[in-house]
Amino acid sequence: MEYDVVVIGGGAAGMLAAGTSAENGYRTALLEKNTRLGRKLLITGKGRCNICNHCDVNTVIENVPTNPRFLYGAVSKFPPEEVINFFTAHGLAVKTERGNRVFPQSDRAKDVVDALARYVHQSGAKILHGTAERLLLEDKKVCGVETEAGDRILAENIIICCGGVSYPGTGSTGDGYRLAQQAGHTIVPPRPSLVPLIAYGTDCGAMQGLSLRNIAIRVVDAQKQSVIYDDFGELLFTHFGLSGPVILSASSHMQSMAPRKYEVHIDLKPALSEEQLDLRLQRDFEKNHNKDFINALGELLPRKMIPVMVKRSQIPPERKCNQITREERHRFLTLLKNFPVLIKGFRPVEEAIVTSGGVCVKEVSPKTMGSKLVSGLYFAGEVLDVDAYTGGFNLQIAFSTGKLAGNSVYQY
Repeated sequence: MEYDVVVIGGGAAGMLAAGTSAENGYRTALLEKNTRLGRKLLITGKGRCNICNHCDVNTVIENVPTNPRFLYGAVSKFPPEEVINFFTAHGLAVKTERGNRVFPQSDRAKDVVDALARYVHQSGAKILHGTAERLLLEDKKVCGVETEAGDRILAENIIICCGGVSYPGTGSTGDGYRLAQQAGHTIVPPRPSLVPLIAYGTDCGAMQGLSLRNIAIRVVDAQKQSVIYDDFGELLFTHFGLSGPVILSASSHMQSMAPRKYEVHIDLKPALSEEQLDLRLQRDFEKNHNKDFINALGELLPRKMIPVMVKRSQIPPERKCNQITREERHRFLTLLKNFPVLIKGFRPVEEAIVTSGGVCVKEVSPKTMGSKLVSGLYFAGEVLDVDAYTGGFNLQIAFSTGKLAGNSVYQY
């Protein structure tokens, strides 16, 4: 088998790279280890797939904490507006939701995958199934790839789009790192980004499955006593700790994770000032003046949270509301506005939405996504040491770098 270009990995970056290369007239093959393309895309955005963020280039770059300058050229050449136009042109109706997040009109990630697969087929790229075992190299040039099955696919250009190591069940098992190392590239050790957090104690587990909407959080570096991140939105308590959109976003700001280094402070009533909340508590206690404290909180808190809040407040659960002191009421108010969760660590990298780390970008040209070490070798997507916050920015990176790599073959 002989081609001009072989793209390894049929995810978001790989499909864009293969379709672009083939559209440019090059004989292109897309090598995918799974039986179908876009496996990981199917589970993004809770199965809805947040395609991108409807914003300008600078906003995208501001939402990239790892090596943002490296991505400026790629995102400028294929910005969010053009990503949206691309999908519309390929038969996918889209909509923009809160936070400028762009989703398929159907709310089905499968429709996004189908549009990308359709693009690959229409471009004329050939889809091959198999796992890339090693690159074929000669005099610091690529000349093809050999599969696990022993097939040799010859090509003067190879684009590696294998993803990271998150969600390995979808095929992201670090193949790209192995291939890049074979070519002499440095791999920045992968770590989880956009990942749930493990908490100390049993309180989170006691509230497992409870989802809180419209809460505010602050992430505090306990060692420096400084706020490193704040956000507003939805949070989920789990058997191990915390998850949900605001927590996933917060995790990417928590550099050099260490036990007890970080605390998440949750404001359960961000719409109320302390004065307003105090008046609310006084009204509730007056209304339920003969009830036990633990039985008077049903209108204020979700049922699952009440026992935990009562325990933390240190107010006896059987204390009658008309016996609660002003000091106790203020202590409970403080807890409502500042519910602290001490963080033990990240969940495993396999559970992260994206991987931080990967191919060192100092060894890759930002103008082409081409290797500075080996001619004809390119990288795109999560295999690179770049990652972004939630909101569609990580897929934007995949689409922009995939498009640029597909357009750059033979430019070395």
